Amino acid sequence: MSLSAPTSRTIDGATFSVGIVAACFNEKLVNALLVRVLEGIYGAGVQEKNVRTVRVPGSHEVPWAAAELARRKGCDVVIALGVLIGGDTNHHEMVGQSVSAALQQVALSSRVPVINGVLVTNTLAQARARCTGRIDRGAEFASAALEMAALKRKLNS
Repeated sequence: MSLSAPTSRTIDGATFSVGIVAACFNEKLVNALLVRVLEGIYGAGVQEKNVRTVRVPGSHEVPWAAAELARRKGCDVVIALGVLIGGDTNHHEMVGQSVSAALQQVALSSRVPVINGVLVTNTLAQARARCTGRIDRGAEFASAALEMAALKRKLNS
């Protein structure tokens, strides 16, 4: 991921319905991402009653839950959250690739934008920097979700 995020537009999210799927594995880091995502969407006016958050065991289960939320009538966007951290094998990369492809398929088949907020990092330090530190990926995911929800509404009108 680049450190040069696009400039966020101001979007009124008061009428948007947002689904969020968050993995429980690496829970403290995912919770930090979730808090930052919620701050971003609530800050844009998305109403709490229009946000549905579900938890799943790990990142590999995120696409299924994202698909279920995308099937809900009126869901403008789904945000998928998880944290995969490298270890002695490349398992985190394989899961990350699988999840990324599955989330893209969910978006294309459901016609609901899905924001891939499943981070794949090599180290715990990298994960912390992106979830709780100076690299605010949660805010970026919220901003992308708002932009895509607005675009979906525009293209469907």
